[in-house]
Amino acid sequence: MNCYEELVARGLIAQVTNEEEIKKMVNEGKATFYIGFDPTADSLHVGHFMALCLMKRLQMAGNKPIALIGGGTGMIGDPSGRTDMRKMMTPEMIQHNCDCFKEQMSRFIDFSDGKALMVNNAEWLLKLNYVELLREVGACFSVNNMLRAECYKQRMEKGLSFLEFNYMIMQSYDFYMLYQKYGCNMQFGGDDQWSNMLGGTELIRRKLGKDAHAMTITLLLNSEGKKMGKTQSGAVWLDPNKTTPFEFYQYWRNVADADVLKCLRMLTFLPLEQIDEMDKWEGSQLNTAKEILAYELTKLVHGEEEAEKAQTAARALFSGQGSLENMPSYNLTAEDFTDGSIDILAVLQKSGLAPTRSEARRNVEQGGVSVNGEQVKDIKASYTREDFAGEGMVVKRGKKKFMKVTAE
Repeated sequence: MNCYEELVARGLIAQVTNEEEIKKMVNEGKATFYIGFDPTADSLHVGHFMALCLMKRLQMAGNKPIALIGGGTGMIGDPSGRTDMRKMMTPEMIQHNCDCFKEQMSRFIDFSDGKALMVNNAEWLLKLNYVELLREVGACFSVNNMLRAECYKQRMEKGLSFLEFNYMIMQSYDFYMLYQKYGCNMQFGGDDQWSNMLGGTELIRRKLGKDAHAMTITLLLNSEGKKMGKTQSGAVWLDPNKTTPFEFYQYWRNVADADVLKCLRMLTFLPLEQIDEMDKWEGSQLNTAKEILAYELTKLVHGEEEAEKAQTAARALFSGQGSLENMPSYNLTAEDFTDGSIDILAVLQKSGLAPTRSEARRNVEQGGVSVNGEQVKDIKASYTREDFAGEGMVVKRGKKKFMKVTAE
């Protein structure tokens, strides 16, 4: 199966502008493509995972990725998918986040010997003169068409600032510059970026003529990737200091039954034939599929050693057998104990399993807390330092939050 056909078979492509030309370029390794990443945090999260895996697949087929870091657009903020305005960041914050992104992306993309590029759009956007920009590209954008774009329509009721209104022009200008400076002839992005991406394609056509337009191909990633970035408890980061390898493993181990094969196809590099065989699996076999998914993705992000540790710890946790050495842990100090004991609410709060005592109380009262596999029903339940001796105790909140709690 050729590269493009595999992307389709894995459910990664939702919409394209010129499928036959795209297919030919991708399969022949002639695409120089970009995907943009706005540096709104100092780590990528699993919502970026699909884009990173796609870049890796295309590079493996001989195509050249450009990871475009939005150091310039990050000064404005993308209104897509939002009901309020993004917090403004300083240039120093943006640069720090850009540096963190490159380190994480290097696990997926080979930047050596010009095989891929990382480009910061601050290189051209921050140097623009406003009047010159208006003269150069202003006439290429219809305000009526922009207001019909989905990314703006959803903000009109609550208010869309002129600052954010310019985002489409900035993103379109990115493609225009990447085409001229680096020969970038293709762009990828989530479905909430469709209007912005078409704006870039149209800008190149208007400014550089029909021949250039023939080489500007817009593809659209399936929107599933956008749903993966956050859980009820917040974002799942690729940075191990924000989301430990164990927590990362557990996130994928707990995906819904209906999503496990979809995630295996989209995100792992297992052969499609192997995944298709799992279509026949039912019942407990789906848990095996989830283990495979969690292991493969943890290995991809954190390496094989960390994936092995996470899987071993997870199996020990659920079976009640084996070492809990590799679980996330919290160590209580002598100051955490009052008259030699500590109550369950303090354990939950201090270990980070609950943000406040009131939240911890609610968790216990609703039956969502257990210690060493036994449900805790009494909010006044307390423990001594000796209870946490040795390997400590496994404290669980809800279905997905675990912590090995020890004491000095």
